[in-house]
Amino acid sequence: MFHATGNESGPSTPTSTSSSSSSMQWSQLCRHFEFGEILSATESFAESLVIGRGGFGKVYKGNIYNGSTLVVAAIKRLDAMSNQGASEFWAEVEMLSKLRHCHLVSLIGYCNYETEMILVYEYMPHGTLEDHLHKLGTPLTWCERLMICIGAARGLDYLHTGTGIEFGIIHQDVKSSNILLDESWAAKVSDFGLSKISPRNQQSSHVSTLVKGTFGYFDPNYFATGKLTTKSDVYAFGVVLLEVLCRKMAVDDSLDWGIATWAQDSIKEGRLKDIIDSAIRSEISPKCLKQFVRIAERCLDNHPKLRPTMAEVVLSLEYVLKLQENTNNVSHSASKTIFGRMFNKFSFTDNGQNSGITNSQFICA
Repeated sequence: MFHATGNESGPSTPTSTSSSSSSMQWSQLCRHFEFGEILSATESFAESLVIGRGGFGKVYKGNIYNGSTLVVAAIKRLDAMSNQGASEFWAEVEMLSKLRHCHLVSLIGYCNYETEMILVYEYMPHGTLEDHLHKLGTPLTWCERLMICIGAARGLDYLHTGTGIEFGIIHQDVKSSNILLDESWAAKVSDFGLSKISPRNQQSSHVSTLVKGTFGYFDPNYFATGKLTTKSDVYAFGVVLLEVLCRKMAVDDSLDWGIATWAQDSIKEGRLKDIIDSAIRSEISPKCLKQFVRIAERCLDNHPKLRPTMAEVVLSLEYVLKLQENTNNVSHSASKTIFGRMFNKFSFTDNGQNSGITNSQFICA
């Protein structure tokens, strides 16, 4: 959980002696925790409380007071041997202090004490999308996967255009391990250590930077030119869409190439049905599948300007979900006609295999 890679120069990186002004500014939006509070919450960083490991370090599950309320939190501690550092730490504090959205993970607070750099997040009980697709084998239905994709897309759209401030934000490390799932299985985008401010209202529409991110999700154009744009996030999200459809990792040992190249080649060769995760192959209507694949292909276009915006991706995915739900409703209606009262007498349950995702989870308070 909470993976990120790279070592990036970002916003100013306060030290323990020079961070007071920045800390005061951010403390209005998130809390500064004392190191003793962190030690108490994690039982002095007990291994039994570790719930994830990433490029940053270990993540612990702990109970900590946020004001007068005791909350369950995910506590991310920078490892001294990590290839990340203060720049990523302060970038994430600054970004998440300013942003609030139902599809972004919320930062409760932070702690910087001597060499310790610690971030305290709301706890996501269902872990990461990567876990469920590639490690746990969770039986997610096709509609559930679509709703997770829609939630993550909404979070990214908010970053790009909806923050209410004069600039947009490029995440720069979109991947399935950075899409977390809450108690209702709603998707929340996480890990903003590599995020960049996009000069949305300036003549330049990109940020020139050293290439950072995760192999398998790299925008080829960004890799070639060093020009980072919001369309680089769109490309990475296209890779996530293929992961969800095929249940293969972005870089999979069973593939000669990354999933993007493998899937696109398979589609061109007319082998689309062969690459779909067998667990959902019978669930997807042909029309729904065609539209979903079209979205993924557009996201992965080699020319950034031809890729959709995340707002367009959200609308397209919502349309795909509606198509699938209409198909399911027609199928259910036919079943009722055939079986009559038998349908109502015996409930069609999934024996606990359904994760319980509902459309209502996508309504922001």
